Amino acid sequence: MGKRKLKTQATETTNLKRKKSKKEVVLESIVKSDAPVERQTKWTNKQRALIFSSRGISYRTRHLMLDLRTLMPHSKAEPKMDRKDKLFIINEVCEMKNCNKCIYFEGKKKQDVYLWVSNVPKGPSAKFLVENIHTMSELKLTGNCLRGSRPLLSFDKNFDSEPHWQLLKELFIQTFGTPNHHPKSQPFTDHIFTFSIEDNRIWFRNYQILEEEDGSLAEIGPRFVLNPIRIFAGSFGGATLYQNPHYISPNDYRRALKRQKADKYSLKVEAKEAAKMRKPEVSYALDPTDLVFNTVSQEDFQKKK
Repeated sequence: MGKRKLKTQATETTNLKRKKSKKEVVLESIVKSDAPVERQTKWTNKQRALIFSSRGISYRTRHLMLDLRTLMPHSKAEPKMDRKDKLFIINEVCEMKNCNKCIYFEGKKKQDVYLWVSNVPKGPSAKFLVENIHTMSELKLTGNCLRGSRPLLSFDKNFDSEPHWQLLKELFIQTFGTPNHHPKSQPFTDHIFTFSIEDNRIWFRNYQILEEEDGSLAEIGPRFVLNPIRIFAGSFGGATLYQNPHYISPNDYRRALKRQKADKYSLKVEAKEAAKMRKPEVSYALDPTDLVFNTVSQEDFQKKK
């Protein structure tokens, strides 16, 4: 019993010594306005985006996907998905990867690229046709930014004009915006993501902030154009909230071009036939009295026989 008492007394004395050695932090009663505000160091925004694609995409689309992964430190990667699989399987993949946002590139006919942006698992989700793709390595632009830095998101004022643009704006903010104090992000901002609406399409650009005073920018890349097709209530499916009436599918566009070429050929054939019909058998006028004084020889008479 005596040994146990001695041990408990020794532990109590060591704890008292540790408490005395620690300096007590006393807050000031008056805070000056020039004093720096303490930043929140806890990572509260747990947004994670899964970025991957289907099989059969082109090299340009693959480079665009890799550029988005480098620019978004809160993104995660996944191997390519088979084109035969249904889209709702992506919700299960996001759940396994612990992601609540998804950017999925879907390639068709090795020339058409579709982009899905979804809020997993309850939605909404939007499907776009990707046009005019230019990657960072292709453009050779002068801008540059640190890897992992948080971007500023700049939206056109037209995003507040109609409800479907407002919904897409909120979806882009939650997907492309890097959460504050993310472990893989840098604690400063040196580039801007701009989303602008023109010709019923969304134009994406990435700029570097050169100087904060005059607001000079330099484009980094990548750049692409999103043509909205549909907005669904669920994740990768569900009820249709919006359908773009100005959208023309790539198949219809290529079919129209072929029809124009076929119409050109048919018009040429019709023009030739009309020219033949209009062409007279005799190209100049003849006077029948000119043959009165022509003498017929015996050879001409025999030839007629």
